[in-house]
Amino acid sequence: MTSPTLVAVAHGSRDPRSSATVRDLVDVVRSRAPGLDVLPAFLDFDEPGFGDVLADLDGPAVVVPLLLGSAYHARVDIPAVVAESGAPDVRVADVLGPDPALLDVAAERLGALGLAPGDPGLGIVLAGTGSSHGAANAVVHRLAERWPRTVAAFATASPGVADAVAELREHGARRVAVASWFLAPGRLLDRVCVQADGAPVAEALGAHPAVADIVLARYRTAAALLPAAA
Repeated sequence: MTSPTLVAVAHGSRDPRSSATVRDLVDVVRSRAPGLDVLPAFLDFDEPGFGDVLADLDGPAVVVPLLLGSAYHARVDIPAVVAESGAPDVRVADVLGPDPALLDVAAERLGALGLAPGDPGLGIVLAGTGSSHGAANAVVHRLAERWPRTVAAFATASPGVADAVAELREHGARRVAVASWFLAPGRLLDRVCVQADGAPVAEALGAHPAVADIVLARYRTAAALLPAAA
């Protein structure tokens, strides 16, 4: 039996670094699942468009949102495009976050700066995109609680990164660093860098093998629920 296609859908960005990272991640997913048909897709700005990819399917598929939180795009946009496409036997998997393995990747990116959670005198800001959906922001706050002297902040929501950096310094942090809760580089992560007030900012999670493994885990869980797998 042919495995369902994996459609890895990202939001898309005007920044070409973002789509390049998504395509690199898709390549890593393919390398870790030889023989599996893995297709990139984008909700906006980039090609191929998500609706177009769905229209070209000729069999069952699992859509894996390349998103770290279950905010508007995951809860509304992606299911709406699937419904409008009329594509049969398409299952939408869970978003990638909050998976503890992703937090390990964020720590590894910090490590590239010579820093680690728990370092003496180090305060950390775990910076994410932010959402009007409070539950999505709460997930980042809960993840931040897993590391010592770490607070959550957001590029587009409150608390902002500048405020979080200032708070850590006011509470005695001798050094402050920013860990990225972003899948890919782009304008929002650039905004975080500006808001960081000189604190070093770790790279996005990116096309890390652990991220690819989570994509595949989400795929397999959802694929098992397709009628063909019953």
